[in-house]
Amino acid sequence: MNIRFPLIISLCVLSLFSYKDEPKKETTPTPLEKLTKTITLDINEANRLGELPLGCIQNPLPYKSGVVIAQESDLAMPQEHHPAFYGCFDWHSAVHGHWSLVYLLKNFPEFAKREEAIRMLNENLTAENIAKEVAYFSLNRESKSFERTYGWAWLLKLQEELYTWDNPLAQKWYNSLKPLEDYISNAYIEYYPKLVYPIRVGTHSNTAFGMSFAYDYAQTVGNTALANAIKDAAIRFYSEDTGCPISWEPSGYDFLSPCLQELDIMRKVLSDTEFATWSAAFLPDLHLQNLSLAPGQVKDRSDGHLVHLDGVNFSRAWCLYPLKDNNNAYNLATEHLDYSLSKITDGDYAGQHWLGSFALYAFKTKSEAGF
Repeated sequence: MNIRFPLIISLCVLSLFSYKDEPKKETTPTPLEKLTKTITLDINEANRLGELPLGCIQNPLPYKSGVVIAQESDLAMPQEHHPAFYGCFDWHSAVHGHWSLVYLLKNFPEFAKREEAIRMLNENLTAENIAKEVAYFSLNRESKSFERTYGWAWLLKLQEELYTWDNPLAQKWYNSLKPLEDYISNAYIEYYPKLVYPIRVGTHSNTAFGMSFAYDYAQTVGNTALANAIKDAAIRFYSEDTGCPISWEPSGYDFLSPCLQELDIMRKVLSDTEFATWSAAFLPDLHLQNLSLAPGQVKDRSDGHLVHLDGVNFSRAWCLYPLKDNNNAYNLATEHLDYSLSKITDGDYAGQHWLGSFALYAFKTKSEAGF
């Protein structure tokens, strides 16, 4: 009889019990060097990215309409329902196309097509046009939830950008948009108490994304009611979350990271101490500065859904840059931003109508984090 086989089994069993009983070792974050490569939003890059919204905010077709047809009068060209935000293929892309131009005008006085951008914004952002935009939300029962909450979030981000720009034009546009801003702020406050579960996807309806942008706006303009509604909902939805499975990301059509968007809103609503404790349990590898996360790969940028993965690279970057004392986060953010930055002006409308805004917002968060 061969006695080695049962002996080997016994040793394996003993080793398992020995491992289980071994006390866990304390782990501390590992410091990493920052990337030597830097990416800068200089005037040349600003001019290049600015061509994208300039090429679409007054381009009415092609357009993906969100209207639910309840009666014949609902059938109309998009510009009839949305005289301000009728370009860039869909409403939300038109909104953040306007945000892009405001951001560039505000931060680059030497922007090459400054006069053209101002003309377009003046033509689109009138009180009359915004009154029609507001009226659309009462068009029928279904239109009440139009663009909830992705487009809502970008509209408030546009208003935040205007509010913080000390310029007479910005004030004029802000005042024109105020009725739509008020409608959307109130719609947020009404919506969150009814939402029992968060939506944890990598596309438009992601709850954490809508909260994060709206919370920035609320804090900036002093909308305490909205800020409190968002904070209460975020803590209710996410405070007990641990071990987010970021290795499952991205899905095939994602342009947002469910894990990182949740991290982003919790960073904003928790104190620094609370966030440090919560994030260590939520994304332990990132806390320990050893998270591995490859940029999303795109094989066909003419496919409007597949090109979403360039977007996930930019949105990951804007969630990671604000983690100032985490060099792993900085490295990942820069790698993701760099990967897709040169690929979004390839001449195909599927990506060009929206990706410039994502790249610019990643640069904005990078700058605000001091990088």
